[in-house]
Amino acid sequence: MKVIETDLVDVLVIEPDVFGDHRGWFMETYNDQNFKEAGLDIEFVQDNHSFSATKGTLRGLHYQLNPKAQTKLVRCTKGAIYDVAVDIRKGSPSYGKWFGIELTAENKKQLLVPQGFAHAFMTLTDDAEVQYKVDELYSPENDRSIIWNDSEIAIEWPGEITPVLSEKDKNAPALKEAENNFEYGE
Repeated sequence: MKVIETDLVDVLVIEPDVFGDHRGWFMETYNDQNFKEAGLDIEFVQDNHSFSATKGTLRGLHYQLNPKAQTKLVRCTKGAIYDVAVDIRKGSPSYGKWFGIELTAENKKQLLVPQGFAHAFMTLTDDAEVQYKVDELYSPENDRSIIWNDSEIAIEWPGEITPVLSEKDKNAPALKEAENNFEYGE
């Protein structure tokens, strides 16, 4: 497994080792021991799997407030997505900054999105499937979101795709108006 740092401290790209031959391929999508050896001591407690039928489906920017904040390990298992993490930790040198990466069934890359970051993805293909592990259970009362096209964050979404959004995501507030109890360094 290769761990690649990004421009946002603690947001990491994980490239699993893939072993292939004439039959196909095999990879470990998660190995607790390998993560710990890489300095990533995370106890995942829930696996999530989403399906999006239409190219341009955008889910996010989502996060959960403390004490139910979530670290996510995200991968695309069918199709392709553009995956984004936004630093929402008040006082962080990268507050409001974002990192985006294409995750595909073919490239098998994963994105580690730590607590204190909002997360979103846009599907780049029809029939996209995303699976992700989290280190805290889903908590509806702590679930929050930020509008996907906040001009102060200025995420550069790929292409000329008009996003397919849920009502929740259409009506999300801007970062400066969103409820947020994350502090840098805590």
